[in-house]
Amino acid sequence: MSAAPAVAAEPVPKKPEPVWRAQGRAFFRAPGASLGLAVLVAVALAALFAPWIAPQNPYDLASLDVMDATLPPGGEGFSGAVYRLGTDAQGRDMLSAILYGLRVSLVVSLTATVVAASLGACLGVLSANAGGRLDAALMRLVDLQLSFPAILIALVLLAAFGRGIDKVIIALVAVQWAYYARAIRAQALVERRRDYMEAARALALPRASLLFRHLLPNCLAPVIVVATMQVAHAIALEATLSFLGVGVPVTEPSLGLLIKNGYDYLLSGKYWISTFPGLALVVVIVAINLVGDRLRDVLNPRLAA
Repeated sequence: MSAAPAVAAEPVPKKPEPVWRAQGRAFFRAPGASLGLAVLVAVALAALFAPWIAPQNPYDLASLDVMDATLPPGGEGFSGAVYRLGTDAQGRDMLSAILYGLRVSLVVSLTATVVAASLGACLGVLSANAGGRLDAALMRLVDLQLSFPAILIALVLLAAFGRGIDKVIIALVAVQWAYYARAIRAQALVERRRDYMEAARALALPRASLLFRHLLPNCLAPVIVVATMQVAHAIALEATLSFLGVGVPVTEPSLGLLIKNGYDYLLSGKYWISTFPGLALVVVIVAINLVGDRLRDVLNPRLAA
C-alpha cells in the first residue's frame, strides 16, 4: 500500500514592517540627512552640557578679565589660560560663549516652534472642520499675516514688549503659527473625507475626540516637516533680532548677539569675534535644513526616493 503524499506546509506570511521603521531606513539612506542629524545631535549635546565642558562661564561677569580682551585664537591670557578660539572685547572666551549662545538660540527656537505648532495645528484642524465663515475668517487672517515680512512683525512686537527671551519667544510664535495653520488645514480637508472619519462620525463620538484623537494625529506629517524648517527659520530670525539689538539681553548673549559684538572689529583684523559664532550659526541652520528636506521626502510618498 503506497504512502499518502506529504502535504507541503504553507509559508507563514511575514508580519508587515512598521511604517516608522521603513521611514527610518529611507531617511538614513541619504548621506546628507544622516550627517545633518549627527551634527544636530552633537550640537544639542554640546549646548546641553555647556556648563560642564565650557572652559568659562561667559555669563559670569566676575570671571571675565579685561586684560584678556580681543586675544587671537590660541592666545594665552593674563592668567595663563589658553583660549582656543580667542576672546571678545570683554575678555569672554569665544568657545564658551558659542556653547552658551547655542543654548539660548536652541531653547528660544525650539520653545517657539513647539508653541506655534501646537497653536497653529489646533486652529488649522478647527478651521477645516468648521468650514463656512469661521474657516474663511481664519484663512484670511493667515493670508494677512503671511503678506507681511516676518522680521517686520517681530520688530513691531519687540518694540512694544521690550527685550527679553520670553518676549522673543512670543514674537516668534506670532510670526510662525500661520504656517502650521495653513499646512494642517490643507491636510485636514483631505483626511476628514476618509473612511475612518466617516466611521467615527457614525459612532457619534464627541467632537473633541473626533478632532483631536482621530483627525489631528493623521495630519501631523506636514506639521513635522514644517516644524523642522521653522526651527531653522526661528534660529535665523532670533539671531537677526539680537544682531539688531532688540532680541535677547546682553547678559545672556545668543549667537546673533555674539556676531553683533564682533561686527565693529571686523575691519581691524579681529575677525574671530564674529566669524566663529557666524560659522556655528551657519552649520546649525544647514544641518536642520538637510534633515528637514529629507523628512519632507520620506513623509511624502510622492517625493520619496
